[in-house]
Amino acid sequence: MAGMLDGKSALVTGAGSGIGRATALAFAREGAWVAVADLTLDAAQRTLGAVEAAGGQGVAIACDVTDDAAVAAMVAAAVNAFGGLDCAFNNAGIAPYQVNATGVATADIEEAAWLRILDVNLNGVWRCLRHEVAQMRKQGGGAIVNTASVGGLVGLRGSSAYAVSKHAVLGLTKTAAIDHAADNIRVNAVCPGYIETPMTEESMRRAGERILGRVPMGRLGQPGEIAEAVVWMCSDRASFVTGAGWTVDGGYTAV
Repeated sequence: MAGMLDGKSALVTGAGSGIGRATALAFAREGAWVAVADLTLDAAQRTLGAVEAAGGQGVAIACDVTDDAAVAAMVAAAVNAFGGLDCAFNNAGIAPYQVNATGVATADIEEAAWLRILDVNLNGVWRCLRHEVAQMRKQGGGAIVNTASVGGLVGLRGSSAYAVSKHAVLGLTKTAAIDHAADNIRVNAVCPGYIETPMTEESMRRAGERILGRVPMGRLGQPGEIAEAVVWMCSDRASFVTGAGWTVDGGYTAV
């Protein structure tokens, strides 16, 4: 049985672990060649090894999404490897704990931490998107999915910079979808809830009982559950879907 993405090429940022890694594997399972990108080459290569062990094909690329030249080189490397770029998942991001801003009130967060979160989570997505769009325009279209969050739909106590960055990713997604519909490029976002990844470990340590108490399904999501939504949005089965933010959160934002 043919996969949803047979013969297509895909790029995943933040693919070294968690949602990015699960999505790279799902892309490969559905027949795509996968450019696996992460901040460190070692992390990208580990995921590529898992892709290849599962019968997929791809390349590993190191990329810092805060460096525009590195992003341009990443997209070029994917195109050089596969001859084009059909799908992109702009997933690289950071959490407040990575800049010592966990639980810090809005007025108390350090400027450097604020700017760092925005540069990775928002500007990094924009840098990737602009280079991906440039390639997809040349080839007549494509599909892009950006990682937002339930933090892009509601406020998150003690995580203002993160929430702002993810709200902004949704605004970027919607506007880019409008701007590039005529280019046959679809742009959507996925809004994960609390997923069992390294990025949520700190939140669960501090407030796991409270968080799960707000999730009607009563559990953390799994990275593969986000990957399924991303793969579908990148496939031709979602041919009339653009400018959407798909929430995958076990009901967290329904409460």
